[in-house]
Amino acid sequence: MPTPTDRITAFHQLHESGCFVMPNPWDVGSARLLEQLGFPALATTSAGLAWSLGVRDTHVGRDKVLSHLRSMSAAVDVPFNADFEDGFAIDPEGVAISVDLATRTGIAGLSIEDSSDDPSNPLFDFTLAVERISAARRAIDLTATGVVLTARSEGFITGRPDLAETIRRLTAYAEAGADCLYAPGIRSVADIKTVVDAVSPKPVNALASTNFATVAELADVGVRRISVGGALARSAWTGFIEAAKEIAEQGSFGGLARAMPGVDLDGMFGR
Repeated sequence: MPTPTDRITAFHQLHESGCFVMPNPWDVGSARLLEQLGFPALATTSAGLAWSLGVRDTHVGRDKVLSHLRSMSAAVDVPFNADFEDGFAIDPEGVAISVDLATRTGIAGLSIEDSSDDPSNPLFDFTLAVERISAARRAIDLTATGVVLTARSEGFITGRPDLAETIRRLTAYAEAGADCLYAPGIRSVADIKTVVDAVSPKPVNALASTNFATVAELADVGVRRISVGGALARSAWTGFIEAAKEIAEQGSFGGLARAMPGVDLDGMFGR
């Protein structure tokens, strides 16, 4: 099994050229199946983890998230990127402490977002947001691990879809030491290209949680990394809920008939 250092090196190499898809499993089983499908890297999803625990997104504490990162990283050979939400702190010092702990879990990368969880002001103030990324950068550098730092600007998923402000923030995060930039929620290929061009040569992650674009189309505009967030978890929950509701409401089992045979699943988990 590759060492954490090997996987960090491999993760950096993936960001150097081309375009790769990094889907988001929510537990060890889904991670292993995605690895078998040939994806070169995987990422956690805060939403997928939260739903598996029966709570809302962002309502899982840091200790449980760190435990989740350890188990996910140990389950596969490919690099794992952590959806590390807001760093489980507001102040830069707190972010640095959380990031230091995360680098010890076996992950190859992590993301820090600028969402404040305050409906009246959903993004951290610009200066504070930049300081938080700087603190994460310093924390990683002190570990000498080389863990890839992704900075996220959340305007398009928190009700502030301002492309110019998003680019201003991502550019500042790049200058603060982010290795990769990410603005989830942008669903215009033209806007994504604008982001890619604005932060070049830094690599950009695009979120493909719907079918607004193909891998080829995103690669053509210079996207380096594509993730799907909680979309795979939502797809799984959709099938589960539809089949369960049919049983509860209609007394029939058609949804179960469409399920993959257990022997096939056993075969996929037979590594």
